[in-house]
Amino acid sequence: MTTPAPRLPQPHVSLSADEARRIALRAQGFVGAPDRRSGVRGVLRHLGAVQLDTISVLARSHELVPYARLGAVGREAVESAYWSDRHAFEYWSHAACILPVEEWPHFAFRRRARRARGHRWHVLQDKERSTRAVLDRLRADGPLTSTELGGAKNGGEWFDWSETKIAVEWLLDTGEVVCGERRGWKRVYDLPERAVPDALLHDDLDDRECLRRLVALAGQSLGVGTRADIADYHRLAGAQVDAVIADSGLVPVEVEGWAKPAWADPAALAAAPRGRHRTTLLSPFDSLVWDRPRTERIFGFVHRLEAYVPKPRRIHGYFAMPLLSGGRLRGRVDPAREGATLVARQLSLESPGAAGAMAEALWEAAQWVGCEEVRVERAASPAEAAAVTAELRARGA
Repeated sequence: MTTPAPRLPQPHVSLSADEARRIALRAQGFVGAPDRRSGVRGVLRHLGAVQLDTISVLARSHELVPYARLGAVGREAVESAYWSDRHAFEYWSHAACILPVEEWPHFAFRRRARRARGHRWHVLQDKERSTRAVLDRLRADGPLTSTELGGAKNGGEWFDWSETKIAVEWLLDTGEVVCGERRGWKRVYDLPERAVPDALLHDDLDDRECLRRLVALAGQSLGVGTRADIADYHRLAGAQVDAVIADSGLVPVEVEGWAKPAWADPAALAAAPRGRHRTTLLSPFDSLVWDRPRTERIFGFVHRLEAYVPKPRRIHGYFAMPLLSGGRLRGRVDPAREGATLVARQLSLESPGAAGAMAEALWEAAQWVGCEEVRVERAASPAEAAAVTAELRARGA
């Protein structure tokens, strides 16, 4: 017998597609003056999650996220802001993400679910012995990487993990170990009592309260979103969203052109978004665009990450970064660094008028990463290459 779908409340607010787009931009920190006083930590709290990824082109994605909102904040300052003073931890949210440490209690539902499953995709040969050995080492020697614990691999392919690596990742999944720092891109594992402030170190909240909080946070971070949008932000199931959305504080809205029901953060509806729009390049893993169907619905912009597509089949390049300007996605560029030169290996514009914005974003990014010039290597058309090159020369790039 199938369970009937929950009855949805009727929306009492209607938004145009343009209003929804501007609300989403403001919720993600792209409208108005950047809050430089709260800096990188403020960006993390505002977004609720910053995705990590191994790819590094201009910089790693978790560095690009605050850069896109704050401008040329120092890269060392970004790392320090994330990983010092027990301010954040890494865990499974939208993907592997940096999360504000105050959200530790709200991921108890996921830790319990992992524990109940009994294993991850790697299975331990001797769970009790292996996990005890990891915990004993951390108690005796303090925070350690998997290499320092005894090695991450058995010597085969990248996924051929050692028993120690499987054990410490299992303990991370279940909350018996915490990652509160990355060192040379390696996770640094520690005991929860050292990595999480005492007031937050508990799994007392039941699943419903955890889910209610994460749904509310997703709504705040999105500004407005469908059920699928809200679920995707912290990778919840649709049924989990359904169970708590009525108690989340989000309000039902109707959005022009959106085929599905939507909910909005009431604070986002209280005042129209006003202020300057940022012109910048976005990481493909930026939370403004990480949900591809939502990006297409809001911006009319189709974007795919092609890093894992064979080179001959790529259309826009290995790590194509969308160009945000004037509150719209106006093009994309696949950047690379050659010494002191930032190279636009391939770029395309949504319209000829975006050439100036592309040049502005490329030049700012070049200065941020210490490059002294920018070169356009390839574009969707000779006219686009010429237009962006001319704009770069006008800026002294």
